[in-house]
Amino acid sequence: MSQTASKIDTIIQTPHLAEWPHPIKGVVFDMDGLLLDTERLYKQVMVEICTEWDLHMSDEIFISLVGIPSNESAKIYYQHYGDAFDVEAFNTLCFERITLACEAVPLKPGAKLLVEQLNQRDVPIAVATSTGRNMAHKFLDQAGLKPHFNHIVTRNDVTNGKPDPEPFLTAAERLGLAPENCIAFEDSHNGVRAAHGAGMATIMVPDILQPIDEIAQRCAAIMPSLLHFKTELDHFFAPAAQK
Repeated sequence: MSQTASKIDTIIQTPHLAEWPHPIKGVVFDMDGLLLDTERLYKQVMVEICTEWDLHMSDEIFISLVGIPSNESAKIYYQHYGDAFDVEAFNTLCFERITLACEAVPLKPGAKLLVEQLNQRDVPIAVATSTGRNMAHKFLDQAGLKPHFNHIVTRNDVTNGKPDPEPFLTAAERLGLAPENCIAFEDSHNGVRAAHGAGMATIMVPDILQPIDEIAQRCAAIMPSLLHFKTELDHFFAPAAQK
C-alpha cells in the first residue's frame, strides 16, 4: 500500500482483532483526524499562512507533519524553508486561526456514539494527542467530548511525543491499566507506530494518510470509521446488563 492508496472501505484485521492474546479493559483515542475532523482545517490554515509568507506548502510537506507534535516539527520546516523560518511565529498564527475556525469543532463519524457507548459500559477511556494542552482541552470541550474521558494526555504531559510510545504509555498508566490491556485508535502513521510500540492493540482509522504496508503490519485492525467498531465493542465490552 502507498500513502495515497485507495481509501479503506472494509474492515481489515491483521491479525484478527478478536485473537488479541490479552484481556481488553480500556481504550485510548488519538484526537485530531480520529475523534475530530480537524486535519483538513490544519492544512487549510497552514497553506494560507505559507502563502502569505510567500512560501509553498505542498501535500508532501503537510503529510510529513501529520502526527508530529508542533514543537518537534521545526526540523521539517527548516529542511524545506531554511533556518530563517520562524517556527514559533508560524505555530502561534496557526493556533490563533485554528482556534477561531474551530468554534464549532467537527466530529468524525461515530466518535461521539462510541465514547458514549464505552461510558455506558463503564470502560475507562483516555485521549493521547500530539496537540498542546490548551488547544486539546478547548477542542474536546467545544466538541462535547471532554466530560466523557477519564484522562487526557497532551503534548505538554510527556517528554517525548509520537512516534515515541510515551503518550500511550502515559495514558495507560493514568487509566491504571497495562498497555497490552488497551485498544488504541489512531489515524496517522506516527500514531500507529507509537501505539504499537506501547504494546496496545492498535486500530487504524485512516484519515489523510492511508496505511502503507509497514503500518498495516503494526495494526490489529484497520477500519473505515469508528462506526465500524460494532462486533468488537460487544466482543470486548459486554453491555452492562450482560455483566
